[in-house]
Amino acid sequence: MTRSERAYGAPRRGAPWRRAAAALAAVAACTALAAGCGIRSTSVPVDAGAAPSRMPCRTASADATAPPQGSVSVRVYLVCASQLVTVERTVRVDESRSDALLVARALLGELQRDPDADERRAGFSTDVPAGLRVAEAHKGDPEGTLRLDQQPDDLPAEALAQVVCTYAESEALGSGGSVLLGGPGDYAPRGYLCTSETKSLPGEVPTLGALELS
Repeated sequence: MTRSERAYGAPRRGAPWRRAAAALAAVAACTALAAGCGIRSTSVPVDAGAAPSRMPCRTASADATAPPQGSVSVRVYLVCASQLVTVERTVRVDESRSDALLVARALLGELQRDPDADERRAGFSTDVPAGLRVAEAHKGDPEGTLRLDQQPDDLPAEALAQVVCTYAESEALGSGGSVLLGGPGDYAPRGYLCTSETKSLPGEVPTLGALELS
């Protein structure tokens, strides 16, 4: 050891190597952490493609041309995304010329019919019971009354909403957005309203704003 080394102390030869080793260890730890968390760095933008698009509650035949000769297009309400939405159906009953009961039976048949493949893909379904029937009014009923073979309020809420809105907006059956419905017994018929709330929340409006008739 030289005189200057004794005077000022020996140099710390191992310190630079220890600092370099610590830095390399830190870099390795960060790299391992990033890999463990699934992080991948890249300088190339990633294009995941366009966001998927859907058109729920709309069928491919919604803009179809005129119905075949001898048939007419009618609108019935089905359930889609927990709401009532119209679909176009083709029947052989002219709403503007046929007997009201004939129209009511044709529309009820469409409500009971299982949605076709196109309608199912769009999310449509129906809750109207297959065995439900509609008959003419009882003696003394107000004009325009339709009698079901079940009490209207005994039907599932969404099924009643479908029937009410389909009938209420029919040229031959409805009157100001309402329809007169009764059951098979002697209970007086009531006027059921089809409102925007009925269409948006059919399962939560069991009486559909039914009004007692005097």
